[in-house]
Formats: sequence, C-alpha cells, structure tokens
Amino acid sequence: MSQLVETRETAAPATAGELLDLVRTGRASTRSQLRMLTGLSRTAVTARVTALTSAGLLRLGEELASTGGRPPGALVFNQDAGVVLAVAIGRSRSQLAVLDLDGQEISSDSRDHAVGVGPDELLPDVVRRLGGLLDGVAPPVLGIGLSLPGTLDRSRGISIGSPVMTGWDGVELAPYFAGLADAPLFVGNDADVLARAELLGGASGLDDMLVVKASTGLGLGIVADGRVLSGHLGAAGEIGHTTVDAAGELPCRCGATGCLETIAGGWALVAKLEESGQPVGHVRDLVSLALQGDSFARGLLRDSGRELGEVLAVAINLLNPGAVVIGGDMAAAFDFYVAGVRESVYRRSAPLATRDLQFLPATHGDRAGVVGCAALALDHVLAPVAVDARLAAASL
Repeated sequence: MSQLVETRETAAPATAGELLDLVRTGRASTRSQLRMLTGLSRTAVTARVTALTSAGLLRLGEELASTGGRPPGALVFNQDAGVVLAVAIGRSRSQLAVLDLDGQEISSDSRDHAVGVGPDELLPDVVRRLGGLLDGVAPPVLGIGLSLPGTLDRSRGISIGSPVMTGWDGVELAPYFAGLADAPLFVGNDADVLARAELLGGASGLDDMLVVKASTGLGLGIVADGRVLSGHLGAAGEIGHTTVDAAGELPCRCGATGCLETIAGGWALVAKLEESGQPVGHVRDLVSLALQGDSFARGLLRDSGRELGEVLAVAINLLNPGAVVIGGDMAAAFDFYVAGVRESVYRRSAPLATRDLQFLPATHGDRAGVVGCAALALDHVLAPVAVDARLAAASL
C-alpha cells in the first residue's frame, strides 16, 4: 500500500499529527491523497483536517485561491501558525534568531562575548535580546532550540561535558527562559545542530552524510537514513578528542593529551600563527589571512584538513556517507581546508566508500548554527505526537 502504512510502527489509525506531517513534508496536498496514504475513511480524514485547520496549522486552498495561492481542495501547511527561537552559543559568540515553522528567518542577532563567560552572565542578556527580536512578532513561540559545544543531556537540558564552556556543566538551562515564553527548551550539541541544518533545506538532498564543524574545536554530526545520530550519552561525533599518534603528548584543553584538536583544532592553529608573530585572536582571523593570500595561514588550514581526514577516513569506511559537509569558521576557506581533508580521505578510505563521495560546504554558511537550532526545535514541536498533544490540550 502506501509508504506510511508500510512503515508505521503501530496498527492504530493515523493521527491528526501524522496527517500534518504528510502535508508539511510534501507527501500529500489533498484529502484524497491523505486517504490513499493512510487508509483512513473520508469522515476520519475530514475530522482530522478540521482539527488541524481550527488550530491554524493547516490552511485550505479555498482561502488562498483569491490571492493566487493553491487551487481549491488543496491543503497547505501554515508556516505562520507559530515561531521557534534559535540560540547558538559558542566559545566567543552567540547567534540568535526567530524563525517561522518552515525554518525561515524573521529576525536575528549575533554578538561576540568574552571567552569563559558563565551562564549567569550570558543567558540573561540572551533572553533580553530574544525579547527584542520578538517585538512585533504575533504568532506564539512553540519551542526554543539551543546549542552548546560538548556533550549535553537532552532529557535534563544540561551540559554534561564541555571543555570549552567552563562553568556550564550541570546547570539547568530552561529556567533562564521561563519568563520569555511558555515554550519548551530543547538542547543539542553544536555539531549535531549543524547536521540538522543540512536536513532543513540542505543542498545535497542526501540522507547519509557526515557534517564537520571545523572551528575553534572539531566536532562531527552524523546523519544516517535521514536521522541525526547522537549516541548513547549524546557524545557521538567527538572527533576532535580522538587520540592520534601525530599529536604525541601535546596537552588538550579537555585535560587529556594527544587529541586531534591539539594539532588540527582552530585554537591550536591560532597558537601556531601567534608563535610566528601574527597578531591573531580567533580562528576567524586566521581564515581571513588565508583568504587574503597569506601562505602560512593557508598551509595551516590545509594541514589541519589533512590531519582531520586521517580520522575522518575511518568514519567514512564505517558509515559510507554520500557527502562530507564542512561547516564552522574554517569552512569560510573551504577550498584550502577541504584540499587537505580530501588528500587524507582518498588515501586512507576504501575505494567503494569514496566512489560517489561529495565534499560540500555547509548549506547555510555562517547561519548554520541558528538554522540547526531552529530545526532542533521544529523536529520536536511538529512531531506528530507533539501536535496531537497540543490538539488534545486545546480541546479540554
């Protein structure tokens, strides 16, 4: 029968939330298509569609035809039924945005902050800035997506292992946002949200990819069969803290020695550039020098890519992705950086694993973090079970 009927994990009739998902993802646009895909009766589909239109999540073609929209009978996901907030927090910068339910940015703000700032110092300012971005925004806030470097406990909404963000581990993050909006907070690792950004309007159209965040640190987002894999404790993709022989006993900021980051992370490259007499303070400065033609900066980026590729080749052999996507600050010098990555990957990976492999820059560029945070929130608040719960609560 239909893909939905074949792959559903329950024999229960399709819910209103599942019907919304079919429309939102473009698999259905009429009631008859919904009936065909779900096996529901005409009456059941009508009842569920009515609930969704009453909640403002679906619009009817009849409402849009007069403005040049869809034809009568069409069902259209209403991206203006709510908004989500995105909060991408890094070592030295916080990027914020308000986005509609289709992931389109409405307003945004990006500011640098002091390295080592704690949650009590930064988050009240983040909330204040988000409040300013929400001025004039009428739809309700349905969810907030927040990313941090390191490992996060998603169920508790806390960081449990970030060598970069000292003072954040174990701190409950949701209470900081309680006065801003009556909406749940969802947290994720910065590389994982980068991977989610690729699934939200990514150019590759692939369901299997490795998404590298190459910035001050190194992280890896893993997408398999269209899903982001976070691992047992949410620590999947900590590629930067893989021990490599080339690093010897070099001390890492995580407290260990010999990590890949000590020879390939942005912080290590900046240190090397400073030793050469260049006054740089961030990996973005290094990238800027490379783009201006500085041969030493270009060499550092290529060497970093080469060292990353040595470890990445193992993941490519294991997972057989269709693409390696490069994001983060070093992606701004994509050609120089990826040249080193490709060199090692093709030398160390199996021929079959690299036969169709693509190397791509992150689709959303510098905005990938906030797009990924929005995708994190959208994946939760528009999940069928969440939609059904919201409809049930509204009917009480």
